[in-house]
Amino acid sequence: MGQKNDADVIGVRVGLKTRGCNGLTYTMNYAKEVNKFDEVIDDPSSGSKVIVDAKAVMFLIGTEMDWVEDALTAEFTFDNPNSKGECGCGQSFNADPVNEEDLPSRSE
Repeated sequence: MGQKNDADVIGVRVGLKTRGCNGLTYTMNYAKEVNKFDEVIDDPSSGSKVIVDAKAVMFLIGTEMDWVEDALTAEFTFDNPNSKGECGCGQSFNADPVNEEDLPSRSE
């Protein structure tokens, strides 16, 4: 995802797509709107906004996303505690959605 100079872009949308040899892959696109039931994560220190697609929320709860650069690559990485396994190339994974009963209540 290169730099996007579009005044309508409000953040980055993270989601999941069914593909690869192990079931799911992460998707990232520029977001121009927040859809009903999307989860919005604002980082006031950087001014960035990540919008988690509503259909992916229960698979991504607890996931840490980071930007990593080394001599060969520069990429987003995902540390997903819900992942049950990855394919050999690391491009796809399988996961079970989090059960709502396992989530802490909002009052905790």
